[in-house]
Amino acid sequence: MISLNFYKEEQLCLGIKTERGILDVKAAVSKLPHIQSAPKTTAELIAFGPKKLRELLDWSNMEDSLFLEEESLTFGPCITEPQKIIGVGLNYKDHAAECGLPLPPVPIIFSKFNTAIRSHGQDILLPKNTKQVDYEGEIAIIIGKKAKNVKKEEALSVIYGYCITNDLTARDLQKVTGQWLLGKSCDGFCPLGPYLVSKDEVENPNNLRIVTKLNGEVCQDSNTSNMIFPCEELISYISDHFTLHPGDVILTGTPAGVILGKPEEQQVWLKDSDEISIEIDKLGTLKNKFKSEGYSSSIVE
Repeated sequence: MISLNFYKEEQLCLGIKTERGILDVKAAVSKLPHIQSAPKTTAELIAFGPKKLRELLDWSNMEDSLFLEEESLTFGPCITEPQKIIGVGLNYKDHAAECGLPLPPVPIIFSKFNTAIRSHGQDILLPKNTKQVDYEGEIAIIIGKKAKNVKKEEALSVIYGYCITNDLTARDLQKVTGQWLLGKSCDGFCPLGPYLVSKDEVENPNNLRIVTKLNGEVCQDSNTSNMIFPCEELISYISDHFTLHPGDVILTGTPAGVILGKPEEQQVWLKDSDEISIEIDKLGTLKNKFKSEGYSSSIVE
């Protein structure tokens, strides 16, 4: 099942991608009393499960007004309130090599805050206190079951699905101290989308092509088969240290081709009006533009 979130009358609504368009689940539930148990949010969908929802929703018999044209929608993040956003660093051999760093013996774990989440198509404001913002195209794992001390052989069973993310990084802030959180967690540094794709739609998450483009030019072209630690190893390792909950997001690392990996004289950091698009097999294309204006103080009483 392929789902997404979209804004309707300033409210975030759950949509299901079908051959007829995007099914407005909330509208369908209001008109069809027999499906009132259908999930109306992403969190409810993860708990409900895609198989059960397919059995409940027969959209071939639904009226046309319940389906929306995708091009008309304003997307929201496909995951809105994860308890944890867990990043993995240096998880591709070629990326470690371009950064001049040794291969990690175990996954390098960091975190991002929920305030970093943005949606497909949303402009991202470049922070005023950094001059070195870099892109990192990645596949993200979305956890579907509470999990602790998961064996590698069972790890894929706790996944709900996958989405695309751009693990944006302020390289100058990343280097200020020995830990990476400051450079990773600026506002807007974790766009997620455009879709949340359930795992039954993806035969093997460890064999998907990933292509990142900067203003239409390819800068990353790799495959998730090149990860040092594949998805099941990441889940097993992370769950040995802390409990994973439904809706948690794991950013699995980026391949070679980032700005940091270029010779210093060729490093041109993200700037106003740049656009990054990230395409991953079966998951769609995530696009965001960057803006450098509009800074203001914000205090909410």
